[in-house]
Formats: sequence, structure tokens, C-alpha cells
Amino acid sequence: MRRELEDVCRVVVKFSEIDSMRRVWHGSYVTYFEDGRESFGRHYPGIGYADMQREGIYAPIYDLHAKYFAPLRVNDEVEIHTRYIFHPGARLDYQYQVFRASDHVLCAEGATTQLFIDGQEQLMLDLPDYYRQWQQKWLSDER
Repeated sequence: MRRELEDVCRVVVKFSEIDSMRRVWHGSYVTYFEDGRESFGRHYPGIGYADMQREGIYAPIYDLHAKYFAPLRVNDEVEIHTRYIFHPGARLDYQYQVFRASDHVLCAEGATTQLFIDGQEQLMLDLPDYYRQWQQKWLSDER
């Protein structure tokens, strides 16, 4: 079984994302992680937010880590690498690397863990069916 899948997407830094030092505010990187997860869900269909909502399942962030290395500024093109990390159990784990596209400098990296909850907001301990099917499709060694 394959244990990791990766997607790469690009965004451009908006004025609303910078701080008084004219650099991307540290909290904006969490949005870049979200952009990466959304792109990942489009690249590997079946695990996106619309797929979860159709099933009446949600996956809020349980844990988030970020480290910052170099600044980004308004109008910089940002390259977000989002890597799915397999873990057994009803959870989604991703790692991120955020690069300045012009010189490929690593600006930040991070990781998130999401836990599944059902429509009654109860923690799910078993894999949702749609997620099990997604794993069978995308993590199979036959791909």
C-alpha cells in the first residue's frame, strides 16, 4: 500500500494577507494549508470537502503545527506542496511545504491532523465508508 500522495498548487499573495511589516502575516499560512487541502481534494477526487458534506461527515482540524523560515510579500507567487500521510484510524493527516515560486525558497512548513465527526458532531472511531473507498482507490499498489 502506498502511504503518501502529493499535490502542488499555486496562489498569489493578496494585500489582505500581509501585516504591518509588509510580509505575509503568520496566520495567513493556515489559509495556504487550507488551499493545499482543497487542491489535493480536486487532484485525488473522493476526499474533498464536498465529498464529506454529501456523506454528512466533517473533518475539523484537531492539531496544527507550523514553522516559518522566509518571508512572502504581496504579489509573490506561492507554491504549496500538500502531502497526505497515511495513518490507520479515522483521521486525515497532511504535511505542507510553502515555497516562494520565484526562487523556490522554503518559506514555511507545517502539518495538520483532522478527525472525522458525524452529523450529530460525534467523534467517529471507524473509517467512514467514503474514506475507506478513497483509500482503496488511491493508496492501492496497483496505481
